[in-house]
Amino acid sequence: MLKTLDLKIISAHFITIILWASAFPGIRVALTAFSPEHISLLRLLVGSFVLVIIAVITKIPLPALKDIPIILLLGFLGFTVYQVALNYGEQTISAGVASLLVSTTPIFTALLAVFFYREKLGLWGWVGSLLSFSGVAFISVGGSTASFSFNSGIIIVLIASLSESIYFVFQHRYLKKYGAIPFTMYAIWSGTIFMLLFSPGLGEAISNAPLNATFIILYLGIFPTIIPYFTLAYVTSRTGAAEATSTLYLTSVFAFLIAWIWLGEVPHFSAVTGGLITLIGVFIANIKKEDILKESNDAGSLN
Repeated sequence: MLKTLDLKIISAHFITIILWASAFPGIRVALTAFSPEHISLLRLLVGSFVLVIIAVITKIPLPALKDIPIILLLGFLGFTVYQVALNYGEQTISAGVASLLVSTTPIFTALLAVFFYREKLGLWGWVGSLLSFSGVAFISVGGSTASFSFNSGIIIVLIASLSESIYFVFQHRYLKKYGAIPFTMYAIWSGTIFMLLFSPGLGEAISNAPLNATFIILYLGIFPTIIPYFTLAYVTSRTGAAEATSTLYLTSVFAFLIAWIWLGEVPHFSAVTGGLITLIGVFIANIKKEDILKESNDAGSLN
């Protein structure tokens, strides 16, 4: 029990949650001056540059040539598609609601694992999944100003969550082969390569954008994109995967709180109620984690 009072572990938990939570309102701010594609491109360029420096210093080896095609595909799904879809979704939904929808990623991951790997979800898994998606449905139809644009934003963020889930499911063997941090580096670099398709106009967008919006993207590229992986890896090495990921459900709570303080986004009753239902469902579904679901939670929200 004393290890739970370890200030280093507590600090690592806190840093992981806060940084991932801050990404959602950060994206909302960046969207005031940049397109969804340029936000993702600049964010991944910054993150990739920092990771190259870290890789050179720590002498991270390159992946095997035969693994590069699948790593490129996984990077495309886990970072290119995920980030662009999340950015588009946050054009029409609040940061807090987006964070709640992304919290369904472990559910999608578990269901995909059942389909592709014949994993057994179990009674609690199915109950939690149904409850979680009921919460999403409540968020979707709730509120007094529900419209097509609002609902389309929810669908787009769910697509981001699904794409991230596919990334988690099929990264299984490569995590074992390369380790979590090196593989994440490969995936981020891969996602960045695909984002280069959106490079036209980036320079002009930066020159026309206010400095605060550009600095926000620099923040997103370094802090939520990189640092949480190292802090979570540290906690995992000290406590194990189950305990390391046990607090990640608080990410949505802090996303709501930060968006409230930073952006003045007051959550609607439907969002709070649906969010609680969703998080309870995710928690129930994860009472007994399978290995592949642990990996999904280890990675948390890529944000």
